[in-house]
Amino acid sequence: VKILSKGELQVSDKERHTQLEQMFRDIATIVADKCVNPETKRPYTVILIERAMKDIHYSVKPHKSTKQQALEVIRQLKETMQIERAHMRLRFILPAKEGKKLKEKLKPLIKVIENEDFHEQLEIVCLIDPGCFREIDELIRSETKGKGTLEVLSLKDVEEGDEKLE
Repeated sequence: VKILSKGELQVSDKERHTQLEQMFRDIATIVADKCVNPETKRPYTVILIERAMKDIHYSVKPHKSTKQQALEVIRQLKETMQIERAHMRLRFILPAKEGKKLKEKLKPLIKVIENEDFHEQLEIVCLIDPGCFREIDELIRSETKGKGTLEVLSLKDVEEGDEKLE
């Protein structure tokens, strides 16, 4: 009973190694899923990311979440390769009254405005860095007092194609 409440389960080296290998693979998968080559806008393969992680001697931290570590890996990989988080595509519809003023506040957070329409209301389709999403969401919500809408059109803007070869 004491072991169950206080003790730690002893894990063999082989088990621990397998666990860390799995986490390494999971981290690489998250990175490959969230990132693109900024020049081609194409995704990287998991194998390429794993190789790059080995090149920078990335060691998995068993007590940190794979998502946290993936963000850390992206930061580290930026120093050695062309890699960037894929942009999110959003559409927001803002009431005419707040639209112009709010657009000025949103501008620094937007990477590319793809389409802008202004009739009874301001409609913008744009690309943003995923790290800015929460800030944009809060801005629209507070400035329009819930009248503005924000819609995620795609979580990642990537060029699809057959060029997945390495």
